[in-house]
Amino acid sequence: MGIDFIFILKAIVIAIVEGITEFIPISSTGHMILIGELIGFNTSQTKAFSDMFEVVIQLGAILAVIVLYWKKIYTTVIEFFVFAATRKQEAKRGFNFWLAVLIGTIPAVILGLKFNDFIEEKLFSAKTVSFAFVVGGILLVLVENYYRKDLRKSKRITKDIDKISFTQAIKVGVFQCLAMWPGMSRSASTIMGGWISGLSTSVATEFSFFLAIPAMIGASLLKLIKFDFSIMNKTYWIALGIGFIVAFLVALVVIEMFINFLKKKPMRVFAVYRIIVGLVLVGLAFAGIIK
Repeated sequence: MGIDFIFILKAIVIAIVEGITEFIPISSTGHMILIGELIGFNTSQTKAFSDMFEVVIQLGAILAVIVLYWKKIYTTVIEFFVFAATRKQEAKRGFNFWLAVLIGTIPAVILGLKFNDFIEEKLFSAKTVSFAFVVGGILLVLVENYYRKDLRKSKRITKDIDKISFTQAIKVGVFQCLAMWPGMSRSASTIMGGWISGLSTSVATEFSFFLAIPAMIGASLLKLIKFDFSIMNKTYWIALGIGFIVAFLVALVVIEMFINFLKKKPMRVFAVYRIIVGLVLVGLAFAGIIK
């Protein structure tokens, strides 16, 4: 069987979408589902591969976080194990940081293991994603208007990612569970959780990046364990490899741009985009144009 270059091109498009949308609050999964429907990437013949592909290329985006924050990751991981073994106080910062990340991951792990099959069966459709776009956009506007405004006046705002409390971490982790509804956005959910728990926008955003590491690696491993690799062919392997690299490179650029954007602008622009796109898609879904 020859190589299907058109399919590989479609995979590159999906990888670009993943790299752009993973860390901004507009839902990467939702966009990949919808764009995949539009370009014919998610057909009945390719669904098993495309489902796995869309999860695995998220690892490429996560690799971008690891590269950009490598110094902090390396230093704090060393400190975590040093403190765990010796209780040296100078290493406590790294221990507390990764403990906060692990605590923030627990709610998603518990709910993910319990409801994963239900989510995959009931929520991965253009119609449900469209509703999630709208709901997530409205929530983003409400939470930003109410909590972010108060944070600017508050003296108790957490402006240092190393000072996130375990209570704040668990609150953010609970909000991260909203992202199990495809289209809600893991980034938007965790940032809203950060605002509500008293984190500054930059700290909430960076913490969402670190929370993504265990959450998305775990989701990818779960998908890979279930995947039937006997269906893989040359086209699929090439698409997977190129998709991973493209998602990594695009995310590398987008993360820095997003952080710089947040220093100057509110999130409202993303919320408005979500609501407008979501309403259009809801209309298309009810018209039977998308399913």
